[in-house]
Amino acid sequence: MVTDVVCPFCGTLCDDIEVIVENGEIESVKHACKLGSAKFLHARKGRFTTPLIRGEEGHIETTIEEALDRAARILAASERPLLFGWATTTCEAHRIGVALAEELGAVIDSCTSVCHGPSELAVQDVGYPTITLGEVKNRADLIIYWGANPMHAHPRHLSRYSIFPRGYFRERGAKDRELIVIDVRKTDTAKIADTFVQVKPGGDYELVSALRLIVNGGELKEDEVAGVPRDQIYALAEKLTSCQWGVLFFGQGLTMTRGKVRNIDNAISLVRDLNRYTKFSIMMMRGHYNVTGFSEVLTWQAGFPFAVDFSRGYPRYNPGETAANDVLQSREVDAALIVASDPVSHFPQRSVEYLASIPMVTIDLHWTPTTELSDVVIPCAIAGIEYEGTAYRMDTVPIKLRKVLDPPEGILTDEEILKRLLEKVRALKK
Repeated sequence: MVTDVVCPFCGTLCDDIEVIVENGEIESVKHACKLGSAKFLHARKGRFTTPLIRGEEGHIETTIEEALDRAARILAASERPLLFGWATTTCEAHRIGVALAEELGAVIDSCTSVCHGPSELAVQDVGYPTITLGEVKNRADLIIYWGANPMHAHPRHLSRYSIFPRGYFRERGAKDRELIVIDVRKTDTAKIADTFVQVKPGGDYELVSALRLIVNGGELKEDEVAGVPRDQIYALAEKLTSCQWGVLFFGQGLTMTRGKVRNIDNAISLVRDLNRYTKFSIMMMRGHYNVTGFSEVLTWQAGFPFAVDFSRGYPRYNPGETAANDVLQSREVDAALIVASDPVSHFPQRSVEYLASIPMVTIDLHWTPTTELSDVVIPCAIAGIEYEGTAYRMDTVPIKLRKVLDPPEGILTDEEILKRLLEKVRALKK
């Protein structure tokens, strides 16, 4: 039994997992949710164990050295490549990835640009009065999930940090807290809420503005705003201003709907206004287990959290021009390195069509539509299962991933692959 294992699935990074290993394989997992258990039990199934390169009749198996050589030649010959992904690998790999991007004069971007990119922009505008999940557990008596459904996306978030756990100042757990869910539909999270506020699709900005008006002493004259009756808005504002410590968790229902960055800008401003009455904090519900870590590492190294362009010899940041979909749809990149991601399954068709037309290298361990279109596929070990490393929880607390199993013979970690790739690129560019 391996104890205190960190689950490498979502941004909650639960660190109380117990894994039973027999004969070199994971037999069972304790304390993890269904998503985390599936990650441990099935991640090694159907994986690549041999590097692939594209031949005349499709992919053929090759050696790791040949795959790295081919990948290095593709990237070194590129004038402006795209390095994308990074959300499901370690901060140690991120560090080398940023160095590789600088060496190549590349655009480097992560899943942030298609999920919480607007949140990062809003933080730069108005700040980020946030909190750690430990403080939420111990102090918060009012929890709001806005545009988020943790029952499906972060199943243990409620039981470990927000509603159900007993905290230092919340000894009775859920009896000492109130849960409010604001969403366009009645999700499974909304079904267990004390209060559910159903907002009209695209009306989040208006509802936040109405709450700010009331909180700041104004009078709401409309009978309803964004599909929410005036009386319910006043009742919600009363709950927000009278709690002891409130926390607003928000997801992509707020970041990727009409308003985007302005929704988050307004929500953060609401939290700032509420701090004149009580203690209130806000936090992004980050998805992949280390998408937060990449933003942290890239900010240390380049000064910006995503969508960084090194093509002019220094880091340049202009989302809308330098994010992955921007440079793909404007056809400004001529090669791609995809690390721990599957953009072909998720990007718009126009981006995918261009991605398929340029040389592409992918570091991944399972078949995906992205590996199918790649010219080089390099298999890797599984972070948090087959090797250790650092990841950042959604509250930007660093957590050390643990090793449970040895990787198959000859399989390198992402960090080792990127380090060798960087060395080969530097040799070719001398």
